[in-house]
Amino acid sequence: MKCPICHKEVRLEDPFMPFCSERCKLIDLGNWASGKYVIPGETKKPDEDGED
Repeated sequence: MKCPICHKEVRLEDPFMPFCSERCKLIDLGNWASGKYVIPGETKKPDEDGED
């Protein structure tokens, strides 16, 4: 398997699996926190879901 951030080889027994290092793990976390990763879909307005 390859690290999703830097594409280095990663073994199942590596401590940061699926990442190759703590650095790549933190980069991925930062990407999620900053909104870089987005799941496509329609945006709902708050009043459209029936809840206040």
